[in-house]
Amino acid sequence: MKTSDFYYDLPEELIAQDPLEDRSSSRLMHLDKVTGEISHHHFREILQFLRPGDCLVINDTKVIPARLYGHKEETGALIEILLLKRREKDIWECLVKPGRKARPGARLTFGDGILKGEIIDIVDEGNRLIQFEYEGIFEEILDQLGEMPLPPYITHKLKDKNRYQTVYAKHEGSAAAPTAGLHFTKELLEQVEAMGVKIAHVTLHVGLGTFRPVKVEDVAEHHMHSEFYVVEEEQAALINETKKNGGRVISVGTTSCRTLESAADENGILHAKSGWTDIFIYPGYRFKMIDGLITNFHLPESTLLMLVSALAGKEHILAAYEEAVRERYRFFSFGDAMFIE
Repeated sequence: MKTSDFYYDLPEELIAQDPLEDRSSSRLMHLDKVTGEISHHHFREILQFLRPGDCLVINDTKVIPARLYGHKEETGALIEILLLKRREKDIWECLVKPGRKARPGARLTFGDGILKGEIIDIVDEGNRLIQFEYEGIFEEILDQLGEMPLPPYITHKLKDKNRYQTVYAKHEGSAAAPTAGLHFTKELLEQVEAMGVKIAHVTLHVGLGTFRPVKVEDVAEHHMHSEFYVVEEEQAALINETKKNGGRVISVGTTSCRTLESAADENGILHAKSGWTDIFIYPGYRFKMIDGLITNFHLPESTLLMLVSALAGKEHILAAYEEAVRERYRFFSFGDAMFIE
């Protein structure tokens, strides 16, 4: 299976640059994964596709304002860093630009010295380990100095940080938003629960590897980035009970999907656990947990496009994407949604 098999042509003007005023007013494409049949709706109409006894699984990770701009203490040169993973309390794995001169021992300063750091090591893919120094609470300093790490295809400045955050974001740690969840309002979630649909929470801290292109032609040779996830006992029991009672497990986003598929055993039983997952889902994969998926429209040749193709079939997905382009859907993080069932 080749990476180029997952290419489609996307006009640049269809890449959504700004979130809509009303989250739930985005468009929703419904795709039947068996027949390939497509219908067009608005996201708030998701209610007509859900059934009492179903369980929606949401990823309650919270995006941190992980992009920091500062200077090298020795030279005053401008430097940009992106926090990727917390390795220890004050040691983070970071992407540093420009990286060429960011050598171990280099001292960095941010926000007139409110936050300082030292590069202590170079790790995988040229990322740097930085040990930070500060007084007070790191998260508060980050909130003051940091910017939301929007994907590279979004060039507009984000006016409101909360718009790159789901309404149910809780556990800080993501470098990118689980964007399928951005379409839900609190009111819509209340309506979902009122109709007898359960809502379960899992946590997966989204890494920037989500946006990393697949650079090998043979899909099977691609190595996924790893991301930290948590499935709690109570939530696993709720999801298992849904399956046992004949309800459907519907994942809100590819991150929730990857979490569920990582924590499930071969018999389709979800276990409470936490750890790192580098699961790579592409056509040929046999799903153990999910029955349906709410998701955005993904980049050509991306691992996320491969994941949805594994669920609905590559031909159905590429036909649906062609239709979305014809119908002028909005693509990627701030774009429209698809419900595959």
